[in-house]
Amino acid sequence: MSISLPFVAIGLLAFGGILGYVAHQLISQSRKNSAELRVRETLLEAKNQATKTLDEAKSKAEGLLSEAKLEIKERESQIHKLEEKILEREDVLEKRRNDLEREIESLKEKAEEIKKIREEAEKIEEAKRVELQKIAGLTEEEAKHDLIGSIEKKHEADILARIQKLELFGTERLEQRARDTLATIIQRLASSTASEVTTTAVTIPSEDLKGKIIGKEGRNIRALERAAGVEVVVDDTPGTVIISSFDPVRRHIAKMALENLIVDGRIQPARIEEMVDKSKNEIEKIIKDAGEKAAFEIGAFDIDPRLLMLLGRLKFRTSYGQNVLQHSIEMSHISGMLASELGGDVAIARKGALLHDIGKAVDHEIQGTHVEIGRRILQKFNVDVRVIQAMQSHHEEYPYETLESIIVQTADAISASRPGARRDSVENYLKRLEDLERIAASFPGVEKTYAIQAGREIRVFVTPDKISDLEMKKLARDIANRVEQELKYPGEIKVHVIRETRTVDYAR
Repeated sequence: MSISLPFVAIGLLAFGGILGYVAHQLISQSRKNSAELRVRETLLEAKNQATKTLDEAKSKAEGLLSEAKLEIKERESQIHKLEEKILEREDVLEKRRNDLEREIESLKEKAEEIKKIREEAEKIEEAKRVELQKIAGLTEEEAKHDLIGSIEKKHEADILARIQKLELFGTERLEQRARDTLATIIQRLASSTASEVTTTAVTIPSEDLKGKIIGKEGRNIRALERAAGVEVVVDDTPGTVIISSFDPVRRHIAKMALENLIVDGRIQPARIEEMVDKSKNEIEKIIKDAGEKAAFEIGAFDIDPRLLMLLGRLKFRTSYGQNVLQHSIEMSHISGMLASELGGDVAIARKGALLHDIGKAVDHEIQGTHVEIGRRILQKFNVDVRVIQAMQSHHEEYPYETLESIIVQTADAISASRPGARRDSVENYLKRLEDLERIAASFPGVEKTYAIQAGREIRVFVTPDKISDLEMKKLARDIANRVEQELKYPGEIKVHVIRETRTVDYAR
């Protein structure tokens, strides 16, 4: 009995396990059937939705297709109408072409008839001439010579009087016509003239800035004068600082640098040098724009860009107080009008006048007259020979080879002789300052030279590794001696030689 109880328990446990497994299988099967049913329902629903969507798409496609067919029919109808119009125009053009061909053939036939008639007339005329020569016993040239000779002997006094009268009347008429032409040209070009001065005023917003511009013990103003090569005058004039220099480029650079420093507010030597360098770059852009604008104004679009850069430099060059670039543009307009009146080449005359003073852009760097320098520059850039011939005679250094060369010289005289256009005393003053800088720059070891104080002082900056402190004194004495020998000037000129050593390194 005690042995059978464990077997009974084991049997019950086994039966319970089997019963649990069967129940688990039944539950799993039931869940599986339920999941399959849901999947089938989902598939069925998706199929129905897809069928519905497909039907809608087919309906829309049929609608779009019908609309497209209608549009195609309309386009075909329009194309058909256009084809009909084109065919009609082709027929009209064909008829016109046929008519023109018939007219051309008719004209050719008439031309042949006229040619034959002319040849027959020439033959008859030649036959008459030969017959007359046989009858007279003289050739045509002999008869002509005898006839003219007899008339000259008979009416010699009358002919001489008539020739003198015609010469006198013709000279007066030509002179009057020349005066009328020049007067008309001058009236057509009424440009304003303004002489250049040697100072530039810079407006400052407050009087307090004058102290910052001067700097401690004047170091800022000295730095600006040294970097730009100008003289800065800070006086009691309210709201104004004066920049003085005979060189317009230096004045403009100093003005731009000072205005930028005033806006920036940081006025100190390092910043001053930085602003001066920046202004020099901006001046290069201004020069380029000035040259391109001048060429565009007169309609010369084939000038080399490098030549336009030289032309733009004339914006900052004066001749007897007259701006050279403005003078060249004015001359170009005058030359174009004169050429049109006299039957010359307008384009060549305009271009020759525009480039006639191109040598002045570099005459302080190259030896020779500005005319000769300009000729070499234009030849280097392969400018048309006719343009060179037109510009080279405006100071009568070369003979007049073309009509355009006379026109350019005349236009130069008209532009330069306008009232108020030029001032001789200013030009002489500027030439003296240029000569002063040239003499100082001719010595070895000189880096930069600036004539300031209206020519009463010349500042000479030397290269430290080429000129020693001892040699500075000798250099100053040599420059002073050369100035005394070659220049005429009132009073005395102070020669100021500056030797400055700078060492630059970077902390990284």
